[in-house]
Amino acid sequence: MQEDKQPPLSLIWGSAAIAAELGVTQRQCFYMLETGKLPARKIGERWVADRAALHALFRNGEAA
Repeated sequence: MQEDKQPPLSLIWGSAAIAAELGVTQRQCFYMLETGKLPARKIGERWVADRAALHALFRNGEAA
């Protein structure tokens, strides 16, 4: 049986950390999170995003 070997998730917790990772203001980031423009989920009161998914989104030119 062959295992799917995927890299471990590199999670970014909190809108401030996500904003810093993307190089945008917290307000811009929060807007993108709330409107579903970023691949992230809200867990409790905090946003969490996978670093690779965020970078892939911008690499592919899908974020607006």
